[in-house]
Amino acid sequence: QVQLVESGGGLVQPGGSLRLSCAASGSILSINDMGWYRQAPGKQREMVAVISSGGSQRYADSVKGRFTISRDNAKNTVYLQMNSLKPEDTAVYYCNMHLRQVTGWFSDYWGQGTQVTVSS
Repeated sequence: QVQLVESGGGLVQPGGSLRLSCAASGSILSINDMGWYRQAPGKQREMVAVISSGGSQRYADSVKGRFTISRDNAKNTVYLQMNSLKPEDTAVYYCNMHLRQVTGWFSDYWGQGTQVTVSS
């Protein structure tokens, strides 16, 4: 079994910063892409940022220059540093990992979600 546990969400004022973390545990051989997605009320889930096993990053246009994704392979953890937060960043943030289990199978796993609210 594999489990992804997120932390770091909360309430922040516009212009503030938050750092999200997501740690994977269980029978993992390797992890390919790690990413963050978000879903605001009444909207579809959207990609925020993804980082490959080699460190290549891609971002949604709406967060470029403000958010930074990083990973610690030794800890099976992905981070999202969010700066200059805006009210429109308010959403539930989910981490995602495409990983290979000890069985040899590749699968996608999702975290439970963490609420980020940007409001004065």
